[in-house]
Amino acid sequence: MSEAALTPDTCQTMQDVRAGVDATDAELVQLLARRFGYMRAAARIKPSRDVVRDEVRKAQVIANVAAHAVAAGLPPERLAAVWEALVEQSIAYEFDIWDATRD
Repeated sequence: MSEAALTPDTCQTMQDVRAGVDATDAELVQLLARRFGYMRAAARIKPSRDVVRDEVRKAQVIANVAAHAVAAGLPPERLAAVWEALVEQSIAYEFDIWDATRD
């Protein structure tokens, strides 16, 4: 979080909470930019379009996140649902990149 954002436990007002959420969202976008960079690398490396979607790997990624959620004291089913959407969007992005670089 930015230096101006308080930790969740020190927030006193909804303005504090919103500032913290906004700062966290900005950080998440930066992390997602890096994650999507890996999708671009995967699109570059994978030899054929039919290997872009990998259901075994998708299940592994979601299981890993659920385990991390449990370790962090978060509900694994909630984070698994978020990652389901994230992985599907990542796969769609990888298809877009794969197709664009092979036209």
